[in-house]
Amino acid sequence: MLRTRVITALVLVTALLAALFLLPAAGWLVLAALVCAGAAWEWGGLSGFSVRARVVFAALMGATCLLVGVMSGLAVDGGAATGGLAALYAAGGLFWLLVAPFWLSRKWRLQGAGAAVAVGLIVLLPPALAFAHLRLVSPWVLLAAMAFVWVADIAAYFAGRAFGRHKLAPAISPGKTWEGAGGAVIGVVLFGLLLIVTALPAALDAVSLVAAVLLLVALTALSIQGDLFESLLKRQAGVKDSGTLLPGHGGILDRIDSLTSTLPLVGLLTLWFAR
Repeated sequence: MLRTRVITALVLVTALLAALFLLPAAGWLVLAALVCAGAAWEWGGLSGFSVRARVVFAALMGATCLLVGVMSGLAVDGGAATGGLAALYAAGGLFWLLVAPFWLSRKWRLQGAGAAVAVGLIVLLPPALAFAHLRLVSPWVLLAAMAFVWVADIAAYFAGRAFGRHKLAPAISPGKTWEGAGGAVIGVVLFGLLLIVTALPAALDAVSLVAAVLLLVALTALSIQGDLFESLLKRQAGVKDSGTLLPGHGGILDRIDSLTSTLPLVGLLTLWFAR
């Protein structure tokens, strides 16, 4: 199993980096749409859709991502994303900031196909578009946004293994601890400050640093929330992984769960600073 996980991870990282720096904007948007469609297929499975309904939902989500991306200027190299994306990012952000905490605390279930489609649209479409948008801004911006999530996961794992005593959400994900969450916050803040010192030395005034630390803490909290949200859906569906597409790693949702909750906020901030 470990060998399979390592091989899959190496293939994924290699393919991701090659596509990130070599694909034209239109090609990357198509990739984002495919990821959105694959995640929608798995979402349909977690929501109890029939095979036919899962195919339709996945196709519609992929097509919607592609259409909205083209209309928003995400298929043109050197172009600029339109402000129309802000509404989608805001909808996604509001879901994670205001709805998801209650969802997790009360362990709500997706009731009916209509609710599953509506929530899936909010959870999956904004991050898929942000995935295309941030790469259009710069491959390094997208890579940094993804790296924050990776750092949070790695730091949480090792901190939890070393110091974990108090369960974070035992009924949802028994392996997660408050100590692991604290390690994630520390890891992300240190990583973020290192990036700021390296790439934006002019932003080293006290006010900017305090704002940056608060934002990094918020992003870490959102990344953990995205992970817990998918864990709750899997537990309610009675499955270990969201899918089997990635040998040793489960499905697409298993790999992007934390990105679904963080990328919309990063996309919204990018639009704000580009004004």
